[in-house]
Amino acid sequence: MITLQELNTLNESEFVTLIGPIFEASPWIAKRTWPNRPFHDLDSLHDSLCRSMHKAREEERLALIRAHPDLAGRATRQGSLTPESTVEQASAGLDRLTDEELASFSHMNQEYRARFGFPFVVCVGEHTKESILTSFAARLQNNREQETETALAEVCKIARLRLYDLVATPAGDRS
Repeated sequence: MITLQELNTLNESEFVTLIGPIFEASPWIAKRTWPNRPFHDLDSLHDSLCRSMHKAREEERLALIRAHPDLAGRATRQGSLTPESTVEQASAGLDRLTDEELASFSHMNQEYRARFGFPFVVCVGEHTKESILTSFAARLQNNREQETETALAEVCKIARLRLYDLVATPAGDRS
C-alpha cells in the first residue's frame, strides 16, 4: 500500500501506473487527473478521478464501460479477468455458481448486451449473486441514456473500493 502523501509526490508515469488500473483498462483517467494534485484525502482523489471520467468524450466513456467483463462470463471461466475483477467477482460468489445460476447470468449478459451494446456493470463488492440478478432485471427496464449513466456511476463505485484497497488510510477511515 501507498500513503496519500506518497501518492501526491509521484511523477505522472508512476501515478498512472499505480492508479490507472482502478478504472478497467482505462489509464487515461489517471493521466488526466494527475495534474490536480495534491489531493487532501481519498475522497477528493476519487472525486477528481470521477470528474475526469465524466468530462471525457462519449466514445471514451463507452469504451470504459465496454472494457468491463461480463459477470460470470467467458473471461471468468477462462481465468483471464484482471486481478481486481477476479477478486471482486469471487467476493460475490460468481466463481462458484451452480449450472442453473450460470445459465441465468449467461442469459442476462446476452439480453443486456443486445439491448444496450455494452456489458452490465455493477459494483459487485456491494452485492450478492442474487442481488446482482435482481439488478440485471431492473436495469433492463432503463433506456440507453439512463443505463449509460447508471453504468458510469457503478464504475465510480468500483473505483472507490479499489482505491481504498490501494491507498493506506488512517485507522477506521473508510468513508
